[in-house]
Amino acid sequence: MEGLVKKLTDKDSVYYTIYWSRLKKTDKYEIISSVPSVAGIFELYYLDWKKKLNLFFVSKAWYGGLRNKIRKATDSELESDPARKHVLETFSIYYRYTAVNSYGDMSDIISFFSMTYFPHRTPVQSSGRYKTISVTEISKDKITTV
Repeated sequence: MEGLVKKLTDKDSVYYTIYWSRLKKTDKYEIISSVPSVAGIFELYYLDWKKKLNLFFVSKAWYGGLRNKIRKATDSELESDPARKHVLETFSIYYRYTAVNSYGDMSDIISFFSMTYFPHRTPVQSSGRYKTISVTEISKDKITTV
């Protein structure tokens, strides 16, 4: 089930279950050889000096797929945002992903994450198909989102 999303609907509500891939330390060769080139969503974490994982980036990958998007998002030389560039250059970076074959589903999940994990930022727009979006995350890694 790793790296997949299941979806259940009930009238105007949707329930997603995300089965995340294992958390992996970034290595461009590992990404190129093991991450699938399919649509999906991914998260980036950095390991701080206290050895705590901190979520700092969530994104969807549609065109180009997960492999290309994760590869680009974890390369400090390709990053234009100064804050993310600093994190990429300073800390060890880890990633995880899940395949999602529907752009609308990706939009719903990313919208949920933006409101849940980054409430101080402007929320990402959902697909607009549902009034209520719920997400359950399943991971073999024992991490908590900060």
